[in-house]
Amino acid sequence: MLPDEELLERRYRVLGRNAPLFYEKPVHLVKGKGVWVTDADGRDYLDVYNNVPCVGHCHPHVVDAIATQAGILNLHTRYLHENVVRYAERLTATFDASLDAAVFTCSGTEANELALRMARFRTGGEGIIVSDFSYHGNSRTLASLTTCFPVGETFPDFARKVAIPDPYRDRQGMSDEQLGDLFAAKVEEAVASLQAAGVKVAALLIDTLFANEGLPELVPGYAAKAVEIVRKAGGLFICDEVQAGFGRTGDAMWGHQLNGVVPDIATLGKPMGNGHPLAGVITSADLVDAFGAVSNYFNTFGGNPVSTAAGMAVLDVLENEKLLENAQVTGAYVRAGLDRLQDKHGIIGNVRGSGLFFGLELVHSDADRSPATAETKRLINLMRDRGVLISRIGRYDNILKMRPPMVFGREHADILLSTLDEAFQAL
Repeated sequence: MLPDEELLERRYRVLGRNAPLFYEKPVHLVKGKGVWVTDADGRDYLDVYNNVPCVGHCHPHVVDAIATQAGILNLHTRYLHENVVRYAERLTATFDASLDAAVFTCSGTEANELALRMARFRTGGEGIIVSDFSYHGNSRTLASLTTCFPVGETFPDFARKVAIPDPYRDRQGMSDEQLGDLFAAKVEEAVASLQAAGVKVAALLIDTLFANEGLPELVPGYAAKAVEIVRKAGGLFICDEVQAGFGRTGDAMWGHQLNGVVPDIATLGKPMGNGHPLAGVITSADLVDAFGAVSNYFNTFGGNPVSTAAGMAVLDVLENEKLLENAQVTGAYVRAGLDRLQDKHGIIGNVRGSGLFFGLELVHSDADRSPATAETKRLINLMRDRGVLISRIGRYDNILKMRPPMVFGREHADILLSTLDEAFQAL
């Protein structure tokens, strides 16, 4: 048995056979640097998928910040520490003035769970509205609200799911305003359904970039209309920024800023510590204080001195290396290249995304543009074999998902585009 096969069998024994693994032939990674990762055989792969190492794998500034603070002090957050306070100050300063307080956690799941508790506390309601193809975490409550893959929990009576607009499939001659109104009406129907069942609305929980839903082209005004409907019913808007945040789009630090609407609560995760477990809730100091007066919330490791040192270092790199600007420039360069691939390969139905978060929807040539799901799965494996790591998303698993570290540059984009071209030709 080959070493990787033996490791895989050992993994099955101790982690179970259903612990997720990418690709038909899993990649055994041992190190990374910048946008590159290396497997156990010494082969390098271009990472065009992982937003966890937001500013690049093993960025020396982040590594040094973690190591330095770990060598001085690390413990829970029920003591005064300059790192924790200074990081909260610096992070909240990137949001609207109304979002002026932070509560740190270790994962996006914890952040979204806490956000739901806060929303229910503030509103006195229980009702939650999510999209009909979403994922926000794996606690019992959040698992039950998951709509993008099977879970053991039943979708709850206190929740409603709504479709969100995807202009590629839904426009059918409608203007942006008509399309926004059509799908905002679905939110209104969800509110009415909850109210008819005697359930008061607590929150709308969405990622305004709609990443898991497949990165559809954003419909101007839709998110604002949906939020207005929920707020009119007494609910809050929780914006999940785990994938869209930290400058990923290039045009804004936070995804909701592209929609012209300020959330009542924002939740952060994955890229926050560049791989160090750091996440959090950003909301008003008024809500944090009021909630804390009745709920003695604390998180042993959330926002500890080492974690916040990592978070501070990420903000340093984003600023010092002008990575939002890079996301704009490189993202536009990739988008132009993807448009050229669409002209060349008929299976590409739609190019989508913003900044350094982009995708291709693969479809068949029939009148319905039926999803090319099998071809999409094959293509990500062809890319893996050629040394480029990407994934897939969307309702039909037919959208290529590309979301590289923010230090991804033109030279890396050229490798991605040429390798995609080769893979499409090999389909």
